[in-house]
Amino acid sequence: MSELTTRISAVRPADRVASARALWRTNSAVKGMLREALATMAPGVQRCMYCGDSLGADIDHFDPLSRTPLRTFDWPNHLLACSVCNSHHKRNLFPLDERGKPLLIDPTVEDPFDHLMLSLSVGEYRALTPKGIATVTVFGLNRPLLVRGRQQARRVVVASLRNWAAARAAANDVDMDEAILTIREQPFADVGHAMLRQSSVPRAEVVFGRDQDVLPILRDPDLRSRLIP
Repeated sequence: MSELTTRISAVRPADRVASARALWRTNSAVKGMLREALATMAPGVQRCMYCGDSLGADIDHFDPLSRTPLRTFDWPNHLLACSVCNSHHKRNLFPLDERGKPLLIDPTVEDPFDHLMLSLSVGEYRALTPKGIATVTVFGLNRPLLVRGRQQARRVVVASLRNWAAARAAANDVDMDEAILTIREQPFADVGHAMLRQSSVPRAEVVFGRDQDVLPILRDPDLRSRLIP
């Protein structure tokens, strides 16, 4: 990848985008290795690193190739994305603030929860910062299918938490592992992480509503050690 970047930098600045596109298009072996590496890092089963729903089949350049061709083969600039997020929503959009700094959340160096809060009751993201606003808008993070998916994910996580607690009470290690696997491998891994975080906020009972019985489970050190890397 370093050698390919060197080849791009060797051409005139005006020709670098075209050079980068050509090298990206013709280096399938490099893209294959990138995709394999990213797949091991994606939440659940190769889920999109933006929406967390569909399988990630595309390699997205976080900072678009058309804007920064020298980052075409820069490892931190690659994310696994589904075609809906990559081709239909983000495309070449890359909003900047008044200082020229990126307004999209970069999950390779930032914690998305510093900029976004997931409303567990409705399955929608609430922006906490300008970066949060831009990210929700560009990726369409509150599109109806994603909202419904997060609502279902909450039901799955709640049921799995209750199963985990029941299995532990019965000293059933197999069912405990099965409950953890269900939470970790389902789509919308962000829902489980949001529940873990919000279980310790003030008035968490109000946040969880009818599911507040899972709060002691979410606060359990054993469970947290299994779910939080």
